[in-house]
Amino acid sequence: MQFLFRSENHFNLANLFTMVNISSGLLAVYFISQNNFFAAIIFAWIGGAFDIFDGKIARRYNLSNEFGIQLDSFADFLSFVLVPVFLIFQAVYAGLEGAALLAAGAASIYYVISGLRRLIQFNINAEEGKVEKYFTGVPTPMGAILLWLVYLSAAYGLTSAYVVMPAMLLIGWLLNSNVKVPHP
Repeated sequence: MQFLFRSENHFNLANLFTMVNISSGLLAVYFISQNNFFAAIIFAWIGGAFDIFDGKIARRYNLSNEFGIQLDSFADFLSFVLVPVFLIFQAVYAGLEGAALLAAGAASIYYVISGLRRLIQFNINAEEGKVEKYFTGVPTPMGAILLWLVYLSAAYGLTSAYVVMPAMLLIGWLLNSNVKVPHP
């Protein structure tokens, strides 16, 4: 079991937690495609929990490495960028047509590109094992939480797709803004 605690091992304990995040994200995508939004959200939140623990495990056991940094960003892209956007597209934008559907598609693409840009920039600036006091811009997990809240407001009839679109644009902008967010 020593291999789980070797930083050079691609299958160390922290990276295995990240792989559970990826697996949960893939299951969430599957359930969204089946219009089972409740199961999708459960798997998305499971992925989020494993995202919290993979970083804590990597720091506690000195398991950070370049592979883990890249793997974690891939997991974040899947679980915190693609999954919430796909959920909103399937659950909120499904009834849109014509120009409204094009606008929803444009807002979704903007969010995906914003999330991807944020994660790439984070990787460029990341140093193995180092944690900054603040994030510059909203981290993708927080962006996903904000999108979940927007989704819930639409699912419960509190807002419409026409409110969700600008909210998605705003959250996408916040991902790459100069807003300082304390690192937990």
